[in-house]
Amino acid sequence: ADGPRPCGAFVCGLRARDGRTRRCRPFAEGFCVELRGRSHLSSGLVLRWFQGHLQRCLGAVRYRLQERCRVSLSACPGQPPTLHILPCSDYVCCHISMAVRLIPAIPLGDALYLTALPPEGPHGSPGPEALWALNASRHEQRLLGWLKEQAPAASCHLKCLQILKGLRDLRGHGLEEPFCSQWGRVLSSYVLKTALFSLLLQGPLEAWDERFLVERLEDLVLYLRDCLRKQVLMDFFLGNAGVPEAVALPRLLKEAAPVNLLSAFAGPTLELVAFQLVSTWVQAPHIIRMYSSPRYLRPAPCR
Repeated sequence: ADGPRPCGAFVCGLRARDGRTRRCRPFAEGFCVELRGRSHLSSGLVLRWFQGHLQRCLGAVRYRLQERCRVSLSACPGQPPTLHILPCSDYVCCHISMAVRLIPAIPLGDALYLTALPPEGPHGSPGPEALWALNASRHEQRLLGWLKEQAPAASCHLKCLQILKGLRDLRGHGLEEPFCSQWGRVLSSYVLKTALFSLLLQGPLEAWDERFLVERLEDLVLYLRDCLRKQVLMDFFLGNAGVPEAVALPRLLKEAAPVNLLSAFAGPTLELVAFQLVSTWVQAPHIIRMYSSPRYLRPAPCR
């Protein structure tokens, strides 16, 4: 899709058949928006309908589940609703909560899906609200499975990703708006995973043994810094000829035009994020001590 779109996303529209919209007026009025003079299925309207149904379903089962677990539903702007489940038990070790993102999706085949893409703000324009995002999470899991087979048994690549996400979230507690939101959008989980995948395939996987954790984590930070300064980080799956052959990709991904995940961000913003990222790495022990205290442990902004 051309025109307005979320930052660095592969998106498309779903046209509603002209005859269908005339015959099914409630469907057209409830789920479609006009885009370039044609009726399109709106991801935003579908997501709002989906959230309403989730609330009603939750209300129907909450009473029956109250002796076994507490369930609640939360929704943050720009994110799918999340179901929170906290088991009820007399044992402390069983008080482990679970958070499950519930994402309405349309299957395309080949383990690909179109997922509802809500507007980034409370008053999003009708263009982005009509668009759907391509989701290749199943292929991401296949890549992770292949890496697990090829990397050392004690590989630290997932631990590096977890630590970097944690540092991102802790650093976000000390930033003021609007940069705090920009920091979270630029360093989204998908961007961090993409940087990790790209770096992993540049060198021998044996170098990711856990005894090299600090070195590999620093390499990941510096690689991401360089991408931010160059304003280029290409999507790992779309149009990438370097994906291992063992990770079979569908034709749609292979033949797609490459997508720069940083293309929609302003240069000064990326420079500031790059500077703050390196500063966060240098001050990591201090940041962890400061923002891990109970008074700072508040929910991180939704991303």
